[in-house]
This record gives sequence, structure tokens and C-alpha cells, in this order.
Amino acid sequence: MKPLSQQLSELADRAKKTEDVIAATREKNRAKLESQRAALTDSIAAGKAKATERAAAATDEARTRWSETRHAVEQPFAALRAKADERRKEHDIKKAERHADDAEMDAEDAVDFALYVLDEAEYAVIDAVLARADADDLARDG
Repeated sequence: MKPLSQQLSELADRAKKTEDVIAATREKNRAKLESQRAALTDSIAAGKAKATERAAAATDEARTRWSETRHAVEQPFAALRAKADERRKEHDIKKAERHADDAEMDAEDAVDFALYVLDEAEYAVIDAVLARADADDLARDG
């Protein structure tokens, strides 16, 4: 398992990449956006593989909990991607406008969800640091 500092550094790098994607959307740089989407597809697959690997190493209870959580997180995003793929096939202007509006709302929802997950991750990091400090205090005093 990676140290928390390394994980947080990786998280900061990912946040920077997200900022770059947002900048590309403002510039309407289609090639850059399509390239980033392909890279994210690979990253998501790698994340799923890593999560599966970690779950396999966990206890049965943790494995079940992690599997349920991962499935709950994957399912809505898979539905969003499937819906986006279907929208790309539409050619009617009104449908395309409606689908673009839907895609923008989906993106807003995904960002809100990501912020929520980041808050949960930050909470878990703080909880882990405090638990380690408590354990160190008990070991020192005991």
C-alpha cells in the first residue's frame, strides 16, 4: 500500500489533469478532449483492476463491502458513458441540443459526486492519521 503522502500527490496530479480537461473544453479542443477521454478509459480500467486486486486481498467482510461500494460507484458512471455513446450517434439538431444539455447536467452531477468522494477520502485520511496518533500515544504511555 502506498503512503498517504504519495496517494495525495497522485490525487493532486489527477486534479491538475482535470483542470487541463476543463481548459480544453473552454478552448473546444476536440482532439485533446478525445485523447483525454481515451486516457481516462484506460485509467478507469486500471482503477477497476486495482480495486479488484485490493478487494481480493481483503477479508471477506471488507471484500464484500468494497465490492458493493465499487459496484455502486461504477454503475452510474457506466450508464452515463453508455448514454453519452448513444447521444453521439444522434444527428438531429434538437435531439443533439437536448442531449448536450443532458450531458452537461451529467457532468455537473459527476463533478459533484467526485467532490463528495474527495471529502470522504479526506475524512478517511484524517481519521487514519488520528487513529495512528492514538495508537502511538497508547504505545508510548503503555
